[in-house]
Amino acid sequence: MNKKEDEKTFSSRYNIKWVFLISIWTFFMSGTISIITGNLVNNLDILMAFLVLIIIMLIGIIFDIIGIAVTTAEEKPFHAMAANKVEEAKFCIKLVRSAGQVSNFCNDVIGDICGIVSGAAGTTIIYKLMSRYDLIDGTVFSIIITSLVASLTVGGKAFGKSIALFNYEKIIYGIAKILNFTNKHLGIDILPNKRKNKK
Repeated sequence: MNKKEDEKTFSSRYNIKWVFLISIWTFFMSGTISIITGNLVNNLDILMAFLVLIIIMLIGIIFDIIGIAVTTAEEKPFHAMAANKVEEAKFCIKLVRSAGQVSNFCNDVIGDICGIVSGAAGTTIIYKLMSRYDLIDGTVFSIIITSLVASLTVGGKAFGKSIALFNYEKIIYGIAKILNFTNKHLGIDILPNKRKNKK
């Protein structure tokens, strides 16, 4: 095997193009979402800011469930759907075949962004509470908010993992319905065709 073939094998094996693109996209997406959320939380009262914080955490948990579902699933049930002319089946198969990329996007990209943004939103809420109660030291609020965010996120993801493991077919089918809708009505095909690698 020559040097050119070695480089091609290395690039395809570790999906260098995907790693590069997702890193750049994450950088810009994280910055944009952080700015939008920061401005939103700053302009809301404390109760509404808490609601935004909970929504951000829920988004992270939902995408974590999707990421676990695609890595757990097998193609066989969806081939049966395809044989029965279920139009969403092709998207189910695409999701399973692209499990690595889908999981990376859902668990790592969205998960990390939600973690960063929820931390920033929590900090903003702490400053709001300090301002409302005229406090100089916000240590107590900081401990409470940080612990609350961490416990809800970890607990939610633990619960979500059980949901994903026992309901992965329904979850993947639900995502496939969304992908089928965007493809049919908006002409957007999010997942490219990916052939199953031969051993």
